[in-house]
Amino acid sequence: MKTADFEIRQYGRTELAQLYSPDITPEAAWKKLRGWIDYHPTLNGTLRQLGYQPRRQRIFTPAQVGAIVEALGEP
Repeated sequence: MKTADFEIRQYGRTELAQLYSPDITPEAAWKKLRGWIDYHPTLNGTLRQLGYQPRRQRIFTPAQVGAIVEALGEP
């Protein structure tokens, strides 16, 4: 699936984080995205329903990326 300019596909967590925050280091971008996920009122629960394992998973599935984009908007 593709939205206006962003393709919904599998992304590494740091890869996706850098799309949202391209002007900071990869580690800082991931910490920022993880914070958004943790504090969003519904995103964390939605991702867990889609099989997300926060401390173990390094790649977001297309369904998880779709949920992130739906909650946070396109990067």
